[in-house]
Amino acid sequence: MKYFRDSPWLWPCMAGLLMSTLAPAVHAQTVDVEAAEYLARKSHCTKCHAPAKERTGPALKTIAEKYRGREDAVAALVKHITTGPKIVIDGEEETHKTVQSQDEAQILNLVRYILSH
Repeated sequence: MKYFRDSPWLWPCMAGLLMSTLAPAVHAQTVDVEAAEYLARKSHCTKCHAPAKERTGPALKTIAEKYRGREDAVAALVKHITTGPKIVIDGEEETHKTVQSQDEAQILNLVRYILSH
Protein backbone atom coordinates (compact mmCIF):
# COMPACT_ATOMS: atom_id res chain seq x y z
CA MET A 1 0.00 0.00 0.00
CA LYS A 2 2.92 2.34 0.55
CA TYR A 3 3.54 2.34 -3.22
CA PHE A 4 0.21 3.98 -3.99
CA ARG A 5 0.43 6.55 -1.23
CA ASP A 6 3.92 7.69 -2.27
CA SER A 7 3.35 7.51 -6.00
CA PRO A 8 4.02 10.85 -7.75
CA TRP A 9 1.29 10.24 -10.33
CA LEU A 10 -1.47 9.19 -7.93
CA TRP A 11 -2.52 12.62 -6.64
CA PRO A 12 -2.67 14.35 -10.04
CA CYS A 13 -4.76 11.44 -11.31
CA MET A 14 -7.05 11.62 -8.30
CA ALA A 15 -7.45 15.39 -8.73
CA GLY A 16 -8.31 14.93 -12.42
CA LEU A 17 -10.84 12.24 -11.56
CA LEU A 18 -12.40 14.41 -8.88
CA MET A 19 -12.69 17.42 -11.19
CA SER A 20 -14.20 15.33 -13.98
CA THR A 21 -16.72 13.96 -11.50
CA LEU A 22 -17.58 17.36 -10.02
CA ALA A 23 -17.74 19.35 -13.27
CA PRO A 24 -21.20 18.05 -14.25
CA ALA A 25 -22.41 18.71 -10.70
CA VAL A 26 -21.34 22.35 -10.97
CA HIS A 27 -23.53 22.73 -14.08
CA ALA A 28 -26.45 20.96 -12.41
CA GLN A 29 -26.48 23.07 -9.24
CA THR A 30 -29.15 25.69 -8.92
CA VAL A 31 -28.25 29.30 -9.55
CA ASP A 32 -28.93 32.08 -7.08
CA VAL A 33 -29.97 34.52 -9.81
CA GLU A 34 -30.30 37.51 -7.49
CA ALA A 35 -26.79 37.00 -6.06
CA ALA A 36 -25.30 36.44 -9.52
CA GLU A 37 -26.92 39.55 -10.95
CA TYR A 38 -25.78 41.58 -7.93
CA LEU A 39 -22.17 40.39 -8.36
CA ALA A 40 -22.35 41.10 -12.11
CA ARG A 41 -23.53 44.66 -11.42
CA LYS A 42 -20.97 45.16 -8.62
CA SER A 43 -18.20 43.93 -10.94
CA HIS A 44 -19.42 46.18 -13.78
CA CYS A 45 -20.07 43.17 -16.07
CA THR A 46 -23.40 44.67 -17.10
CA LYS A 47 -21.69 47.68 -18.70
CA CYS A 48 -20.57 45.40 -21.56
CA HIS A 49 -22.74 42.27 -21.26
CA ALA A 50 -26.53 41.82 -21.22
CA PRO A 51 -28.51 38.58 -21.00
CA ALA A 52 -29.67 38.44 -24.62
CA LYS A 53 -28.51 41.64 -26.31
CA GLU A 54 -25.03 42.25 -27.71
CA ARG A 55 -23.38 45.32 -26.23
CA THR A 56 -19.68 46.14 -26.28
CA GLY A 57 -19.19 42.52 -25.19
CA PRO A 58 -21.11 39.42 -26.19
CA ALA A 59 -24.50 38.66 -24.69
CA LEU A 60 -24.59 36.09 -21.89
CA LYS A 61 -26.65 33.91 -24.22
CA THR A 62 -23.84 34.02 -26.80
CA ILE A 63 -21.25 33.15 -24.15
CA ALA A 64 -23.36 30.23 -22.90
CA GLU A 65 -23.76 28.92 -26.45
CA LYS A 66 -20.00 29.16 -27.03
CA TYR A 67 -19.24 27.04 -23.95
CA ARG A 68 -22.23 24.66 -24.11
CA GLY A 69 -21.07 21.04 -24.15
CA ARG A 70 -17.45 21.85 -23.32
CA GLU A 71 -15.98 19.94 -20.40
CA ASP A 72 -13.79 22.90 -19.53
CA ALA A 73 -16.60 25.48 -19.62
CA VAL A 74 -16.62 26.23 -15.90
CA ALA A 75 -12.83 26.33 -15.58
CA ALA A 76 -12.47 28.49 -18.70
CA LEU A 77 -15.06 31.02 -17.55
CA VAL A 78 -13.69 31.15 -14.00
CA LYS A 79 -10.23 31.84 -15.44
CA HIS A 80 -11.62 34.50 -17.77
CA ILE A 81 -13.49 36.45 -15.11
CA THR A 82 -10.79 36.17 -12.43
CA THR A 83 -7.56 36.81 -14.35
CA GLY A 84 -8.32 39.84 -16.53
CA PRO A 85 -7.16 38.59 -19.94
CA LYS A 86 -6.49 40.88 -22.88
CA ILE A 87 -9.57 41.41 -25.08
CA VAL A 88 -10.21 43.43 -28.23
CA ILE A 89 -12.99 46.04 -28.17
CA ASP A 90 -13.63 48.19 -31.23
CA GLY A 91 -10.25 47.16 -32.64
CA GLU A 92 -8.33 48.15 -29.51
CA GLU A 93 -6.80 45.79 -26.98
CA GLU A 94 -7.63 46.25 -23.32
CA THR A 95 -7.69 44.23 -20.14
CA HIS A 96 -10.99 42.53 -19.27
CA LYS A 97 -12.29 43.55 -15.85
CA THR A 98 -12.13 40.93 -13.11
CA VAL A 99 -15.00 39.84 -10.91
CA GLN A 100 -15.13 41.75 -7.63
CA SER A 101 -15.12 38.73 -5.35
CA GLN A 102 -12.59 36.29 -3.96
CA ASP A 103 -15.35 33.96 -2.76
CA GLU A 104 -15.25 30.73 -4.78
CA ALA A 105 -18.95 30.02 -4.22
CA GLN A 106 -19.95 33.47 -5.50
CA ILE A 107 -17.70 33.12 -8.55
CA LEU A 108 -19.05 29.64 -9.37
CA ASN A 109 -22.60 30.92 -8.94
CA LEU A 110 -21.88 33.73 -11.42
CA VAL A 111 -20.39 31.24 -13.90
CA ARG A 112 -23.44 28.96 -13.53
CA TYR A 113 -25.65 32.02 -14.11
CA ILE A 114 -23.78 32.86 -17.33
CA LEU A 115 -23.98 29.25 -18.54
CA SER A 116 -27.71 29.09 -17.76
CA HIS A 117 -28.57 31.48 -20.59
